[in-house]
Amino acid sequence: MMKKFIKMFKDENFLKFIHLIENIVSKVLSIALIIVIFVSLSDLVLVLSQDLFTREPVGFFGQTLIEIFGLFLNILIALELLENITAYLRKHIVQVELVVVTALIAVARKIIIFDPVKYEKSDLLALAAASLGLSISYWLIRKINHNHK
Repeated sequence: MMKKFIKMFKDENFLKFIHLIENIVSKVLSIALIIVIFVSLSDLVLVLSQDLFTREPVGFFGQTLIEIFGLFLNILIALELLENITAYLRKHIVQVELVVVTALIAVARKIIIFDPVKYEKSDLLALAAASLGLSISYWLIRKINHNHK
């Protein structure tokens, strides 16, 4: 029995075990993210239908358009995260380009829904710096990937 235990912890066997765990976790994350996407989508449909058809005056948004755009972008970010997970399941590598794009969308969402009354001007400057840094990172990654092809 001790030999079996030792054999299980040899590098090759242990790496197979780790790979199996990574696959299981990735699949559970995918399922959870799909549930989040559908709940977010139903929330968006509910908000839109209430604002368009039930509030006075009909056809005008009770919530600001910026908040509604935030709901749309939340779903887009969740779809990008799902793409990251499925790309990992397909190739078993984390695709840095997808991760940077997802982060760029998240920062753009924060900029789009930025409320200058609620936040400081320095917060907007920090978002701008993050956006610039992520944009440069994305450009560099694309350039490197293009040169390797």
